[in-house]
Amino acid sequence: MRRKTRTATTTLEEPTETLITETRPLEDEAVSFGSDGPAADTLLSEEPSATARAVTKELNFRDLIQEPLSDLRRRAKRLGIELETDDKSELAYRILQVTNKEPGTEYAWGILEILPDGWGFLRRHPNLQNTNEDVYVSQSQIKRFGLRTGDLVFGVARPPKEGEKYYGLLRVEAVNGIPADSVRARKDFEQLTPLYPNERLVMETTPDNISGRIIDLIAPIGKGQRALIVAPPKAGKTTLLKSIANSITTNHPEVVLLVLLVDERPEEVTDMRRSVRGLVISSTFDEPPENHMRVADLVLERAKRLVEQGKDVVVLLDSLTRFGRASNLTTSPSGRTLSGGLDPAALYRPKRFFGAARNIEEGGSLTVVATCLIDTGSRMDEVIFEEFKGTGNMELVLSRELSERRIFPAIDVKRSGTRHEELLYPKEELMAIWQLRRLLANQEDMVEATEQLIRLLQRTRSNREFLQQVVLRVQTS
Repeated sequence: MRRKTRTATTTLEEPTETLITETRPLEDEAVSFGSDGPAADTLLSEEPSATARAVTKELNFRDLIQEPLSDLRRRAKRLGIELETDDKSELAYRILQVTNKEPGTEYAWGILEILPDGWGFLRRHPNLQNTNEDVYVSQSQIKRFGLRTGDLVFGVARPPKEGEKYYGLLRVEAVNGIPADSVRARKDFEQLTPLYPNERLVMETTPDNISGRIIDLIAPIGKGQRALIVAPPKAGKTTLLKSIANSITTNHPEVVLLVLLVDERPEEVTDMRRSVRGLVISSTFDEPPENHMRVADLVLERAKRLVEQGKDVVVLLDSLTRFGRASNLTTSPSGRTLSGGLDPAALYRPKRFFGAARNIEEGGSLTVVATCLIDTGSRMDEVIFEEFKGTGNMELVLSRELSERRIFPAIDVKRSGTRHEELLYPKEELMAIWQLRRLLANQEDMVEATEQLIRLLQRTRSNREFLQQVVLRVQTS
């Protein structure tokens, strides 16, 4: 039996973007999924897309997402899809793009940004910028499925008609990799219970990864940590961030890694993308400050949506200082001004971003590792650092003196540390690390202490071996 449909025309006007005419089915079940029946295993040809489109059984997202990852990879390979990812949602999306047989439509996905008027757009650009490829999402669909900014929405869209500017989302199939009709019951991020970090993110990978080994010994990072890397110019903060990112992807493949670069140079963005196996999102210095703030807000909301699913998320932010500068330029003046020309109201959004880091009792965590610039000659930068200095629960301080002597990693081992580090170590390891701390504290010169620590680490193959030597040295002295 053919189902009747009705057409609802959206007449709201948006000042900057042209809306589309929304066509939605009358029946509820037609909105979320196309076919509820089980999909038979389809024999796919070795030929790419042309033969693949001739498959008689239509695939749908629900059936594909239930397949094992190995089966999805084989299916994608047969279709000529070259994609190195462990994300089943992305693999399913690429497969459906190739096998789609519905005329006048295409499969689309993107990060949802809900505008103040209630409707939204799926941002499809890698840097979440506004483009003509974005997909319009109606207010009724947002309310129907309880969609939130930052959701990764997957569905069927149609190209813009004459006089329209954007694609239009016809059917929502999945949200954040799960069926669309299953997301309404989720809790809001703000309702989740925050705890101290109690599970360590291990940075040690290879014996020559001295940066990661020092972090594990001096300032460990836990799941849910609010970490601040305090760095003067040319102290190696970008290299340190890349080391942290690669350690996380190597030792903790279950963690979702997001890298946000605000007001950075384009070549640094390219270098980060080529060096890190994670999602790198940027707003370079040639973009307006309004774009910096919008992209940062979207990344934060995306991270929150993942945590609501019980996932462990790590966000690397470079840098919190430039984020604060952009906020100062876009915030309406409050009538008060701090030293350096900083409006106190401009710190709210950077603090909201940094303060979102937490370990969740119900499951999942959001870790934020942000860099903060000092010794730049700008009074505003100093004020921003002073405002954030006491808000983190881990500080990694880089030393200009060490970097000038070309001692890397230029970590000030005396000033760096983590609050409640006892929750992150086994008891025996904690005792050994405290003994190491006492030995370092006895060194009057910070440069000598760091240099000696690096030398000793280079002579050992692991932190375990190094700590055994530390304990032995203390016992024999």
